[in-house]
Amino acid sequence: MSPASPPTGGAAVLLVIAGPAGSGKSTLCDRLVLERPEFTRVVTTTTRPPRAGEINGVHYHFFSYAEFRAKIARGEFLEWARVHGEHDDRLYGTLKSSVLEPLSVGRNLVMSIDVQGVESLRRVAREDGRLRRAMTSVFIVVDHERLVARMRARAKDDEAEIRRRLATAEAELREAAKFDFQIESRTREEDFAQLLQIVERARARAAQPA
Repeated sequence: MSPASPPTGGAAVLLVIAGPAGSGKSTLCDRLVLERPEFTRVVTTTTRPPRAGEINGVHYHFFSYAEFRAKIARGEFLEWARVHGEHDDRLYGTLKSSVLEPLSVGRNLVMSIDVQGVESLRRVAREDGRLRRAMTSVFIVVDHERLVARMRARAKDDEAEIRRRLATAEAELREAAKFDFQIESRTREEDFAQLLQIVERARARAAQPA
């Protein structure tokens, strides 16, 4: 995770944000941590190589394929998956220690994962009352034209990759109704304002008696 935020003294919140590539979910997570220091971002894990500028333990925990599989065998993950399906050796996941330990001492957490990961967390939460009370899921809905424009503006992908990501986005959008809240993405300021409203509702949910 990022540098530890102080415990809040109230019921801890786990804010889980998902949405298609280009939806701005990582930007929202980063801004929440910056402007609301009571939140800490969960650092997830991957077997893909670090990109330029990425730091181990800050952007991801980077593991070899063998290291990742060993952690699976030891039951150290809350959730894990092969993402996108193009590279069998590219695994992503969330360590139990990155979520359950901070929640147990009252730290608020925010994380960005895909819809498959959120569904895995829901399954765990059904059996874990602490996680169930803390967790609030948010899906960022982006209309097709806006999403295409954002993907092209990022200049990270060629047209074939954009088409593949758009197909993935359509499948993800079909899962949006399963989330606790949805943000209809417009501008960065409007999206963040919606997120702050959700944070207050998430705190109220987490504070409810078990």
